[in-house]
Amino acid sequence: MGPQMQLAIWILHPIVESLLAGIMIRRKLYRQFPIFFTYILSQILNFAILFPIYQRITTHYNAYFYTYWAGAAVSLAIGFKVIHEIFVEVFRPYHTLKDLGTVLFKWAALVMLLVALVVAASSPASTRLPVTLAVVTVERCVRVIQCGLILFLLVFSRYLGVSWRQQSFGIALGFGGFAAVELGAVALYSGGQIHPDTQNTLVTTAYLFSIVTWIGYAAFKAPAREAPATLLTSRRWEQSLTDLQTPSSADSLIPMFEGMVERAFSRSPNGGEDGLEKQLLALSERTKSGKTPESTPKT
Repeated sequence: MGPQMQLAIWILHPIVESLLAGIMIRRKLYRQFPIFFTYILSQILNFAILFPIYQRITTHYNAYFYTYWAGAAVSLAIGFKVIHEIFVEVFRPYHTLKDLGTVLFKWAALVMLLVALVVAASSPASTRLPVTLAVVTVERCVRVIQCGLILFLLVFSRYLGVSWRQQSFGIALGFGGFAAVELGAVALYSGGQIHPDTQNTLVTTAYLFSIVTWIGYAAFKAPAREAPATLLTSRRWEQSLTDLQTPSSADSLIPMFEGMVERAFSRSPNGGEDGLEKQLLALSERTKSGKTPESTPKT
């Protein structure tokens, strides 16, 4: 594929993205996925700024260089937030799992920034600037997370009640497919097996197919999500994590035993031994019958 065809595909990106944005506005999906909608608008705006500079790249190369990498950094930041938005949408019925995922995403963002700074600071002198190296490193991390997100949905969708026809799955599928192709193209180019033009062609074509995928999912109505009450496995995960965060004190027998011993010794005339024996016998009877500790009568 020649440079003219690559340029045609690049120009086609904002056209189909505008169509996607229009469908999301018409079907009011921008309310359900506001960050993803912002990502699409940012891509259109980035093209509107970058393309005129590209037309004069021979005289404005520095402007194109810094504009391109600034736009790439902004796209990566919004793209990472889109992953979090999809995660929150998938775990919306499970509040405890959603809170745990939010904490993990914050730590993942911090780790990515630290890795990018370390790579940029420790890399030997090369033709790339430290800022470029940092953006490329973060980009690889985000692409790996995007691939992991779609793999996660493919494996656990039936446990979470997420259908492959729902918009959240479609957004993850588009990002995951594009990320897989880009990572594969980078690996092949690093190994010297493909030409840089071939790498660019693969990446731009893969992103075009991702936009088409998003349009297909946005245009058709998604089926109703399965009720969380019927998903026993995921409900057990939610309940187990909730119990770890807020353990119930009512199940503890130690305070009850202490109260029974104190009452038995204070009320029994022969030193409390008979009273204590009766209390323990009563506790054993009620435990076998399945009664709760609160139902034990006072002596």
